[in-house]
Amino acid sequence: MTRALLVVAHGSRRDTSNEEVRKLTSRLSTKCGKKFDLVDCAFLELAEPSIPEGLERCINQGAKEVIVFPYFLAAGRHVVTDIPGEIAAVTSRHPNIDIRLVPHLGQSAQLVDAILGLATSDPA
Repeated sequence: MTRALLVVAHGSRRDTSNEEVRKLTSRLSTKCGKKFDLVDCAFLELAEPSIPEGLERCINQGAKEVIVFPYFLAAGRHVVTDIPGEIAAVTSRHPNIDIRLVPHLGQSAQLVDAILGLATSDPA
């Protein structure tokens, strides 16, 4: 493995919410083709694996590049401070691994179309 995508969500006390993120990760893995050799998820708090555990899992599976995608709608404290801090701690232990944080979900130009599509779709 050389390239990994790590989807980072907040985490919830509700197992069904965390499982929703895991299912999304699985769908991404199926659909990503050759863009990523590995797709996994991690949680900031309240669920496992933690961000450092998720990064270590990717590295232990051979990733030399890890793209961290914050599955968050807004650039609050978690996106601006907490996630970068978690990444920095792992990067200091693995300086030879390229770990990059990409913009959070709320920054996506496609989000507007996705919301409109959901809002105007037939609920049945």
